Amino acid sequence: MAQFHTLRLILGDQLNRHHSWYRQQDDGVLYLIAELHQEASYVTHHIQKLCAFFAAMESFSDSLRRDQHQVKYLTLDDTARYDSLPHLIEAICQQHNVQVFEYQQPDEYRLSQQLQSLNIEARLCCCDTEHFLLPQTDIASYINAGKHNRMESFYRKMRLRFDVLMDGKQPKGERWNFDGENRHKLKPADLAQVPQPLMFANPVTEIRERINRHQIKSLGSTTDQLLWPINEQQSLELLEFFCRHCLPNFGRFQDAMTQQGDNRWSLYHSRISFALNSKILHPMQVIEAALNRFDESDSTVDLAQIEGFIRQILGWREYVRAVYWANMPSYAERNALDAERDLPDYYWTGNTKMACMKQSIDQSLDYAYAHHIQRLMVTGNFAMLAGIDPAQLDNWYLGIYIDAIEWVEMPNTRGMSQFADGGLIATKPYASSGSYINKMSDYCKDCHYSVKERYSEEACPFNSLYWHFMQRHSEKFSKNPRTAMAYRSWEKMDPEVKAALITRAEFCLDNIEAL
Repeated sequence: MAQFHTLRLILGDQLNRHHSWYRQQDDGVLYLIAELHQEASYVTHHIQKLCAFFAAMESFSDSLRRDQHQVKYLTLDDTARYDSLPHLIEAICQQHNVQVFEYQQPDEYRLSQQLQSLNIEARLCCCDTEHFLLPQTDIASYINAGKHNRMESFYRKMRLRFDVLMDGKQPKGERWNFDGENRHKLKPADLAQVPQPLMFANPVTEIRERINRHQIKSLGSTTDQLLWPINEQQSLELLEFFCRHCLPNFGRFQDAMTQQGDNRWSLYHSRISFALNSKILHPMQVIEAALNRFDESDSTVDLAQIEGFIRQILGWREYVRAVYWANMPSYAERNALDAERDLPDYYWTGNTKMACMKQSIDQSLDYAYAHHIQRLMVTGNFAMLAGIDPAQLDNWYLGIYIDAIEWVEMPNTRGMSQFADGGLIATKPYASSGSYINKMSDYCKDCHYSVKERYSEEACPFNSLYWHFMQRHSEKFSKNPRTAMAYRSWEKMDPEVKAALITRAEFCLDNIEAL
């Protein structure tokens, strides 16, 4: 057995080719990349997510070997006898007489805890991933643990710190935020202009067979060819495609939804989140590519579009990661609204008569993807209105989406989507009746239910569930300035209408699996 003085662990979401680890080749350093049963099965993942991570990990190991690094790539076949990551590392260190074990700081709390609990004789060294713009050591100066922290304030600090879209100390265009201009619905004429998404054809037959052979439970649809990027070259192609063909309309239609997707299911969204969250792409690499396109002489990207995109990368992405680390591990237990209802079965199948839910879930099952408004205002909104247990919803979001890693999934679910964190992220619950969905989509047009009906048997369930939610949480939200208007509207309603809304909502909750 070959001897190595240093073992370096590379997790599946640490595929950063430009990390300082790889600047020098050293035959005494062994890089370990492993497909692990614990990672493949701690929740039920989408099959495309499993295939994408394993394919990207394998591609990354091949690139390291081409650069003459010593790599040990272990498949599920090789790691089946190890019940955990620490068990595997302890065995590898012993096999190769390792003197130093190095790892990059994991982005998930549970993995960080596992690596800190290692029982090995080798000297341990934890390194930075060199990925996020805000160093972990700086989080405490940007985010107050246990308190609400405005994303807008965080975002402005990040714009200033990294001098992005700034004219000195002032924002370019004399405005920090163009969100109000980026809420357009797609009209029929607009749909014809949406570009067909760039998709790849990465072979994953062997990976699928391996997953099946080890009886790893999964969900969703797949084929023998994976459409998602699995290496830097493909990720950069997708980024370039977005900047050239989608960025000019990204902000304008970023909240829009349609069931007329066909081959345009991703609309103007970038779909680079898997490449970012697996660290194939660096956030500043993405920001600079978008800014370069904005600055080109033939660019059709206006300030509202570029600002809307930059806010997602420099603002929201860094913000939720900071909130996660500032508040873990207690954040994972937060359930401020005492939601306990089981997740309906149609979240796993798409078998529901609610058109918005069906389309959003079917798309998620087909592509392991849905954009932020489908996640927030359709599947998330319904779960909050119905009082779904946030732990069950966490597991669903974490499993079904290709870009879902706990640091980004949990604050989006428990915080933004479910208000389960009690307002650490959102200043109000993002609750809505069917009217918002109707405003931003064409889902309601052919739905079994009527969005215009409030409490009849044909009424959209969102309509009555909204009022039921607001009433059962009136103590929390009636004095909130952002929700006070809803309570004033409720007080003005005819008592019979109120009663009918509550009766309809309770019917929907009692028969939630049949909706």
